[in-house]
Amino acid sequence: MDRKPTIIDVAQAAGVSIKTVSRVINNERYVSDDTRVRVRQAIAELGFEANVAARDMRGQVQRTHLIAQLYGDPGGVYTSDIQVGLLERCRYFGYHLLVEELDYQSPDVERRLSNLLRRYRFDGAVLTAPLTDNAAVLAALDAAGIPFVCVTPVHARADTPSVSTDERKAAYQLTQHLLSYGHRRIGFLRGLPNHAATQLRMAGFAQAMAEAGAPVDPGLIEDGNFRYFTALPCAQRLLSRPDRPTAIFASNDEMAAAVLKVAHEMEFSLPGDLSVVGFDDVPASEMLWPPLTTVRQPVQKLGAAAADLLFARLSPLGTGTWPSPVPRLILQHDVVLRGSTAAAR
Repeated sequence: MDRKPTIIDVAQAAGVSIKTVSRVINNERYVSDDTRVRVRQAIAELGFEANVAARDMRGQVQRTHLIAQLYGDPGGVYTSDIQVGLLERCRYFGYHLLVEELDYQSPDVERRLSNLLRRYRFDGAVLTAPLTDNAAVLAALDAAGIPFVCVTPVHARADTPSVSTDERKAAYQLTQHLLSYGHRRIGFLRGLPNHAATQLRMAGFAQAMAEAGAPVDPGLIEDGNFRYFTALPCAQRLLSRPDRPTAIFASNDEMAAAVLKVAHEMEFSLPGDLSVVGFDDVPASEMLWPPLTTVRQPVQKLGAAAADLLFARLSPLGTGTWPSPVPRLILQHDVVLRGSTAAAR
């Protein structure tokens, strides 16, 4: 290894979590003898040492023990699930969580964030899209020296850790499912502009359609902005067309619910007349009629994984810097097949 090993390296070598390594180093309870031996062996083999100088230097800085969750979308289940994952890890590491929405489209978003940083000197931040790709927000955090982790950025910076699922692949697989049922005229509801999920899910859809030789009709693409009430008129327009689609891919479950509502009101037989798929697998997805075919993301785990990366850097046992190469964690998704899809008529 051409660099000093970190606590993350020890955890990976021993096949345990970062918190388990921390417990072994601090000689805490709740660690089995076998695990303790594995961790100590990994420490010895890697030559890991807590960076005492860095720890002492950090000790001179007034810690706030405050972590910020910064998001730029309207919130909803995805944002709250990220928050649940973050809160669980914050409680474990003795930190508090500050949750703040920033209008990513505002021309003064950098000023608002700078004001926030002056009021609450948080020790680190976790960003979700679309803030993950907002140059002004990233620049403000860099200028303040605040370490941060991005959840599902479109373009991950070389010096910034990220956690994500492969949303493009998931959308590709979900579109393949519709294509396997014979659907070729497929409508698509996009999410918020400049949002990573909007771009990645649209890209996966377009790739699957192109490979199947099924042209994407621009007239069947609508902007629902991830919102139920915005998606209602989108669904109305799509389903009122004389050449209406036989299936609709909604970029999240909230918009898919809007499509199902409009289809019921127009007295469509579902899924006979229309197949509908969503994305995210929110709890209500299984309660809809018909139950929604969708993509399940481990959203709470995304939040927890982002927090673990951040706390590994902030820990006095760490080096105070990101490891090299910078971590890129990709968590597994699942395509969940339910009753909202069927063969095209």
